[in-house]
Formats: sequence, C-alpha cells, structure tokens
Amino acid sequence: MEKKNICVLFGGVSSEHSVSEVSASAVLDSIDREKYNVFAVGITEDGRWLLYDGEVQKIREHSWESEKTVPAVLSPDRCDKALLVMKDGGIEKIGIDVVYPVIHGKNGEDGTIPGLCELAGIPYVGSGVIGSAACMDKCIAKILFEKAGIPQADWAELKLGQKPDFEKIEEKLGYPMFIKPSSAGSSVGVTKAQNRKELEDGIALALKHDYKVLIEECINAREVECGVMGNLKPETSDVLGEIKPAKEFYDFEAKYECEDSKLMIPAPVDKETENKIKEYAKRAYKICECRGHSRVDFFVDKETGDIYLNEINTIPGFTPISMYPKVWEASGLSMTEVIDRHIQLALLRED
Repeated sequence: MEKKNICVLFGGVSSEHSVSEVSASAVLDSIDREKYNVFAVGITEDGRWLLYDGEVQKIREHSWESEKTVPAVLSPDRCDKALLVMKDGGIEKIGIDVVYPVIHGKNGEDGTIPGLCELAGIPYVGSGVIGSAACMDKCIAKILFEKAGIPQADWAELKLGQKPDFEKIEEKLGYPMFIKPSSAGSSVGVTKAQNRKELEDGIALALKHDYKVLIEECINAREVECGVMGNLKPETSDVLGEIKPAKEFYDFEAKYECEDSKLMIPAPVDKETENKIKEYAKRAYKICECRGHSRVDFFVDKETGDIYLNEINTIPGFTPISMYPKVWEASGLSMTEVIDRHIQLALLRED
C-alpha cells in the first residue's frame, strides 16, 4: 500500500504556542512512519510557516526554528492539494493527503485551520469550521449545551465596551465565581473572584485575551474528563480521568508548570456517574458538530454528586501530562493507534 503524506501542523500565533510544540512532538514521535510520510510544518509566534526536517526533540525544547527549516505553506488552491515549499529560488509542490493540526487555541483550534483545509480541499484531522469555532467560544458552546439539555454551571457573559452590572452578576452567581476569556484555551487568563474588586480585576485580565468574557458560578467539584473519538457516530473512552490540581484550580501553571498536579486514571466514580458523563459527552459532541476527536471536561459536585459539563476541547493536548492520550491508552489504544484512527476518520469525514 502506498504511503499517505501527512502534514502535521504545530506552533501557531497564540498564547498556547509552546504547549502546541510539546503536543506535536508527541504526535511526531508516535505516528507510524512505516505507514505515513510525515511533513512537520511549524507556525512561528509571529506567523511564519516553516517546513521542519530536524530532530523532534528540538520541537519539544522550543528550539526548532533555528535550523533545517524552509518556508512552506498550504496552498488554498484546490487543484494543488499540496504544500508549497519555497527553496532554491523556486516552489516545490508536495502533495498532502491529510493535514493533522496540533495547534491549540486561537488561529488554529478556533476553526481557522479547518477553514484553510476546506478551501484547499485537503482532508484534516478534527472538527470542522463550525464545531471548532463553537467549542472555542465558551459562551456559544454553553448556549448549545443548554439546547441539548446538558447540566452546566450558571453563567453570565460580558463583552468589551459593556458596562458590567455587578449587582446583577453577584445576585445571579454569588461569590466565589470564575472569570474566563470566552475564546482562550489551557486556562489562560482565568481567575477566581472572592469579592467585587477581584471580579473587576478578573474581567480586566480576561479582556486582555478576548473581547468577550465568561463569568461562571463556582462549584465545589471534582474535575473529570472523557475522551471522544468519531464522526457522526462518536465513541467515548472506556476509562475516564480525574484531575487533582496542585493549585486551588486548574490554571495554566497547574496544567503545565507544576509537577504536583495529579491525574487519576481511571477516575474513581461510580458506574452511574460514569455512564451519565459518557452520555453527556456524546450528546455535547454531536450538538456542537464535532468530528474526529475531542476531550470533554466535566465537574462532579463533591457533596451532591451532580454532574455539570464544563467544556469541549477539539484539539486536546498530547503533552506528557495530558489526559486525552492517557484515557485512551487505559482503554486499550496506544498513542500510535489513536493517531492512526484520527487519520482514518479524517479520510472518512461523514462516516
């Protein structure tokens, strides 16, 4: 069987650039090189596209840009279906069968990369424009979750230029409450407010990352996550995972910079809770028009056991401490098998 050409995209212009590099290095280390020809294309923090042909470890160490790179971009021309590589004063076309985006956050996970792939007519791993954009915008996703009848924390929305009605927010949500940029991932810009001053400061911080802010009820909860894979008929991981944050809540530092955060796999939840989470995960995946793969995050109230959907990540992390590959591994699929399934799902888009 002829090898298929896979373009792994990583990096990107977002606050999650470095996380993407670590995730992509895991994908590049695990992809079956006997089955696929792999072309790694990194997008620098200032937006340059570079084909990289060096050691994967350099990507993991964030030092890949300095050597073995040439400018290369995906052609939007549907007749090409190729990478355009600029070298030796000319342009070389490398045909691409599947694009595998590993770009977290804005300018990637928000539907922009899927949109480019749609223009180019190249199959790609993960959700399409609608699913990616809807899940990236937490406020839009919450409207869809409500439509699907999935329990979630109470919330309020605030946009840049709007004058906050603090009394109304406080009456609706009470303290403490969480403040999040509506369209940022990896808990960037997230704060917990215990009073009016902290609420004001949290809104100001969140608005530095996005024009829209999600203000959310605080639930004394455990954080449980579920892997989902598939297109129109999604499947959940057999095993769920639970996060024990090293800090008060699972912010960027607790996720990626603090070794004291713990992952519990399988999550110690009863069978009824497990089944409900899996059912809600598939329901959320479908109403948001997700494809390929996602990680769906939940809160489980520590006192009542009630389940609340938190969010969907359409390009989940593949770092050494990321939950998505670990719950699938515990469910019997190696990282190599997970990547292979993702590629096959990209080729069978509406199957």
